[in-house]
Amino acid sequence: MVDDLNTPIILLIDDTPDSLDVTRNLLKSLYRVKVATSGVRGLKILEEEVVLPDLVLLDVMMPEMDGYQVCKIIKANPKTKDIPIIFLTSKTDSIDEELGLTLGAADYISKPINPSIALARVKAQLDTKRLANFLKDKNSYLEVEIARRMDEVTKIQDVTIMAMACLAETRDNETGQHILRTQNYVKVLAVELSKNPKFATYLTNEQIEILFKSAPLHDIGKVGISDNILLKPGKLDPEEFEIMKTHTTIGRDAIVTAEKILDTPHSFLQCAREIAYSHQEKWDGTGYPLGLKGDDIPISARLMALADVYDALISKRVYKPAMSHEDAVAIIVKGRDTHFDPDMVDAFVEVAPIFESIAFRHSD
Repeated sequence: MVDDLNTPIILLIDDTPDSLDVTRNLLKSLYRVKVATSGVRGLKILEEEVVLPDLVLLDVMMPEMDGYQVCKIIKANPKTKDIPIIFLTSKTDSIDEELGLTLGAADYISKPINPSIALARVKAQLDTKRLANFLKDKNSYLEVEIARRMDEVTKIQDVTIMAMACLAETRDNETGQHILRTQNYVKVLAVELSKNPKFATYLTNEQIEILFKSAPLHDIGKVGISDNILLKPGKLDPEEFEIMKTHTTIGRDAIVTAEKILDTPHSFLQCAREIAYSHQEKWDGTGYPLGLKGDDIPISARLMALADVYDALISKRVYKPAMSHEDAVAIIVKGRDTHFDPDMVDAFVEVAPIFESIAFRHSD
């Protein structure tokens, strides 16, 4: 009798005492053997046991419930469906054998049992089961490991983006919670806009999350603008404004440099690059740096443009007072078809109260 807990367990289901004894005596020196004298008792063992058998040897011809019925139940149960079944049978008709295999049996052993053949077939099924278990465990481990590493990559991406965004914010201390507000505006607007068939393909849940993470980098290029222009308390003169406009290109180039260092074919910073470079473009083509018009402006940049302008309007600056939410909404609506994508303005009107609540929650 084998007692090693690592030794495979075989459940033997057979209603014939002589056959049961012969098979059990053949197996007991190599395996841990459990016995059931009927299909019902065999199923009860499978239901109650915490540690399932590695193999079931199942007699076909039994009263009340034959082996085919037992096999069906075992294979239909998620708990037991992966246990290999070898039929024990005196039937030799190929139709009977085909039926058993169709029901999910792994093999047949004919009665009267030939010991060497029976042991070889049992070992073959146990080896197959052991390999299947190994691969299953390996796949489970790999799935967990991939999820863990993806989580690490995501956290690194988030930290990278926020660190770069905070670097830009330190150059312009009057923006306060501007980063938090605008990224939330972008997400809310994108979710609403995704209901529009024109944008549904682009604005997937995954893309909206990328937009949310990328939005804080829209003004990263301000790190390259001198303090006398960036922090000027009054209106910029034409020459200063031309210099200020270069923050879009500076931001784009900084992100391109980061992408080259990452050396990945599909950088998570692509969306951030679009936003940094094109969020000052206008729907009618009068924006900068390229004067893009209409749908030539990336969707990400169009979303950012509206969010950025709304926040600029409601925020106090040294050169202007804060505007009311109602007045800011009116200006954005007025800019429909000129400054902003008309579809985005329509979506904005629907979620304007949420914009106001975001502004209140992250007020300076």
